[in-house]
Amino acid sequence: MGRRIHFVVDPQGWCCMGLIIFVWLYNTIFIPKVILFPHYEEGHISVVAILCYYFCSLFCIASLLRASVADPGKLPENPKIPITEREYWELCNKCNMMRPKRSHHCSRCGHCVRRMDHHCPWINNCVGEDNHWLFLQLCFYTQILSSYTLILDFCHYYYFLPLKKENGDVFVFRHELALLRISAFMGLIILGGISGLFYTQLMGIFTDTTSIEKMSNCCDDISRPRKPWQQTFSEVFGTHWKILWFIPFRQRQPLRVPYHFANHV
Repeated sequence: MGRRIHFVVDPQGWCCMGLIIFVWLYNTIFIPKVILFPHYEEGHISVVAILCYYFCSLFCIASLLRASVADPGKLPENPKIPITEREYWELCNKCNMMRPKRSHHCSRCGHCVRRMDHHCPWINNCVGEDNHWLFLQLCFYTQILSSYTLILDFCHYYYFLPLKKENGDVFVFRHELALLRISAFMGLIILGGISGLFYTQLMGIFTDTTSIEKMSNCCDDISRPRKPWQQTFSEVFGTHWKILWFIPFRQRQPLRVPYHFANHV
């Protein structure tokens, strides 16, 4: 992924992303204050549980912010096309610019994106070649954080020992039940939605097709070469080191792919 900042002016996208950040802030503030810290002080849980929760929260917000401002693969106005690759480029009928095959024009952003998967209002950005890996990390860590939050909500009432509350007049503890019910409701909604999205994204990588290609049925050519799943994932994440697939604090280095594999549509 390049270092360019990509900023989309879209009020609808701002609202969607603001809602996601609100849910993240809500759980990051209230779950430790209501569950983790009180139970740690009374010796019911270890500090590892607190650190794991904050690590999941940090990786979740980092992948969200990076996916939202990362350049998804926007094509320059006058791209330099190597002579040996000209047959793999085509003219966009919307912006009248040359683009590599498997690129698509985003009507909301107003430009073509290399290997565009879809435009996601929840990150207020397109999901394309250069930020697809961050979007996958966002889905992955959102599932982990939501699941962890739901487990803590459940354990607080049905597993952990009762707390010896000394600050019963504090707002958080007076409205503890309502706060945790809201947290559980948001966790269930997000976990259900993001799990289905994450599954479709994984299946798209396994089959080396984007969401747009699936909807347009342009990948039905059974004679096209099939790549192993390790190669397709390595191309998306920009590295063959699998441990780096889970780290959002790095720069993606695109892998060179033979054109008879990369441009089969």
